[in-house]
Amino acid sequence: MDGIGRNGTETGRSGIDSSVPHPARRYNYWLGGKDNFAADRASGDELEAAFPNVRKGALANRALLQRATRFLAAEAGIRQFLDIGTGLPTADNTHEVAQAVAPESRIVYVDNDPLVMTHARALLTTSPEGRTAYIEADLRDPESILADPTLRGTLDFDRPIGLMLIAVLHFVHGHGAARPIVRRLLDELPSGSYLVATHATSDFGTPEQQALYQRMVEEGKSDVWTRPRDEVAALFDDLELVEPGVVPASEWRPQPGDPQFAHNEVNVWAGVGRKP
Repeated sequence: MDGIGRNGTETGRSGIDSSVPHPARRYNYWLGGKDNFAADRASGDELEAAFPNVRKGALANRALLQRATRFLAAEAGIRQFLDIGTGLPTADNTHEVAQAVAPESRIVYVDNDPLVMTHARALLTTSPEGRTAYIEADLRDPESILADPTLRGTLDFDRPIGLMLIAVLHFVHGHGAARPIVRRLLDELPSGSYLVATHATSDFGTPEQQALYQRMVEEGKSDVWTRPRDEVAALFDDLELVEPGVVPASEWRPQPGDPQFAHNEVNVWAGVGRKP
């Protein structure tokens, strides 16, 4: 789900290490999936013990992905998607939602976990009219993604593209470190393209919870670098924000049946913006 390994270490081309927790597999565990190892479950349980609502945040984030993809395909007319941080396949992946609206939609998935890519190639099948492709690469190296021939062979960079950065930028550690990556990717996309981004935050936690989380990051017990709303909103600078703007994930155009949680249960900011 992330394109970045635990504590920011690159794992993409070194093979699967089941002894080291990976965010994509941990996320799969929180969503009730079976594609995870003991280390992933232990990491997930440790975080959940400290922050019991973490699974609710994962569910709200997943529902947002589906709503935003449907918006891009059905309302914005987007027919091409670059989904960085694919995650392990579950129901209603980006291409399934997009191609249900427009079967000719094309999607390129990117992740750095070899297990993710193995499953993706086996399970993420496309509609006959559309196309789905996969790149094993790291979000922190946007140049390698942009230069990959698979990307250019699948998507037409003269037509708008939906850039999906769902629950991935918070694995880029450091104040202000995520924005340059987003800028580089957006610079390559044509006018009319969209950015969809979600990002973990500590904004809704108590001072005690915020201090506890900071300690966990410093001790290497969490690989998620949370950011406040103003830093997440800055990712959409120079873009036309789609209403309702940057809001908790569960409040971005909710639909009947979507999980509804309090802000301090979701702890994820979400937004959609259009490149003029």
